[in-house]
Amino acid sequence: MSASVGMVYLVGAGPGDPGLLTLRGLECLRRADVVLYDGLVNPILLRYSKAKAERTCRVSAGGERHLDQDEINQRLVAAAKLGKIVVRLKGGDPFVFGRGSEEAAALAEAGISFEVVPGVTAAVAAGEYAGFSVTHRDHASAVAFITGHEDPTKDAPSLDYKVLAAFPGTLVFYMGWHRLKQIAESLIGAGKNASTPVAVISHASWPSQQTVTATLATIAEQVSLAGLRPPSLIVVGECVQQRERLAWFEKRPLFGRRIGVTRADEQADTQIDRIFELGAEPVLMPTLEIDPPETWDSVDEVLRRIDEFDWIVFTSANGVRALLGRLWELGGDARRLAKARLAAIGPSTAAALSEFQLRADVVPESYRAEHLAAALCPQVSGQRVLWARANRVRDVLRTELTAAGAQLEEIVVYQHRDVAVWPDEVNQRFVAGQLDWIGVSSPAIARNVARLIPEPARSLLGGQIRIASISPVTSAACQEVGLPISAEATEHTWEGILSAIQWIEQEDAQRSAGLSGA
Repeated sequence: MSASVGMVYLVGAGPGDPGLLTLRGLECLRRADVVLYDGLVNPILLRYSKAKAERTCRVSAGGERHLDQDEINQRLVAAAKLGKIVVRLKGGDPFVFGRGSEEAAALAEAGISFEVVPGVTAAVAAGEYAGFSVTHRDHASAVAFITGHEDPTKDAPSLDYKVLAAFPGTLVFYMGWHRLKQIAESLIGAGKNASTPVAVISHASWPSQQTVTATLATIAEQVSLAGLRPPSLIVVGECVQQRERLAWFEKRPLFGRRIGVTRADEQADTQIDRIFELGAEPVLMPTLEIDPPETWDSVDEVLRRIDEFDWIVFTSANGVRALLGRLWELGGDARRLAKARLAAIGPSTAAALSEFQLRADVVPESYRAEHLAAALCPQVSGQRVLWARANRVRDVLRTELTAAGAQLEEIVVYQHRDVAVWPDEVNQRFVAGQLDWIGVSSPAIARNVARLIPEPARSLLGGQIRIASISPVTSAACQEVGLPISAEATEHTWEGILSAIQWIEQEDAQRSAGLSGA
């Protein structure tokens, strides 16, 4: 095979929770030139890759939904022949009802090197996220994975429901939502007790997960009443009874809530991870982009004389990474800062300094420019102070430090640029009311949120869609542009925003419980 031929990785993405991607899968995504992902993959995972990504959509033919597998196989081969590293990202595990083996066969036939990266298969995750194990010493010593949707081109079905009805363990049906009633009736007709416990789990491990439990006799009706939609799995067996005691995922404090993250994309990773931990869905709706300065000339000039400064002040993690990253690119390192004391506006900024093995000398108790200025002013009279900042800032720090006698020099090390429009999927969520909270972490973001919100959604603000602000200054900016505040952080960080949302949600839950009790 030519040395120019690339490599294909068939990667299992897990069932939905991005934390279930394997380390090997993550490594492959980071190396990829091209990613072809299927419709069951959480698109959040694409943040780990700089590759060109394309969704392989389901198409309709003769009323049946299917994947155009031959076309996907051809595209994998063609991309590899161009010398590309290709990741085929598949929901769950690539081989367990995932048709990954067909893709592997096509690659083998074409002489393309490939690797299969197993993923957490949906059946295992669905049970565990719903609160039960599909095997258990008291309930099931075996488990069967079964397709609920056989190949329609087969001459005759392969499933023998008499064998399945007699199976001494748990039955898990993939892709069976459209045939739930027939599956239940077939099992009962083959001798399975109609009172056998059944669970249907929709969108397993996603914040939108729904679980319905019933018996074989009643499950179809209960699922219909609950309005469950695919993708889903059907679990049949005594193990389902564990759910009452062991359900954990749906008890997370913000389970099912949809929270808008308005930070720049490159700043949002920590917030995304935390929102998932709380059981909510992060909705990426950046209002700002972070760019380098138009030119580094001014920054480079300051860095050549960085050892002249007594203090270096940082008011964001971006400022830390921009200034110190540029210092490294120019061949310098932290030793050039030996003379200076360092000030950080808050813990996130101090944490960015620690990435460069530096400790902040000053971090105010409240993470606002006013409090940073108050902490610095008694110490900076007659001192040379460098402020590494964005192109747009408030005047508070400049005014207060200059009045305190500091010889202040400011340098723009990165730029904020306003996002012109949100992606269509964000606007569609607004119009459909598929959003519960929007986190707003600066006055600039407040103004941009107000500008970008689609007009039909404005009537939902303060009611169905609520605003959580990071600080009183940001709350004031929100109110100026017509964004009603429902929650305000006491700790002026994104963690504070999420804590404020939790407090309001708990209050709502207690109020609802009181009303229902009355």
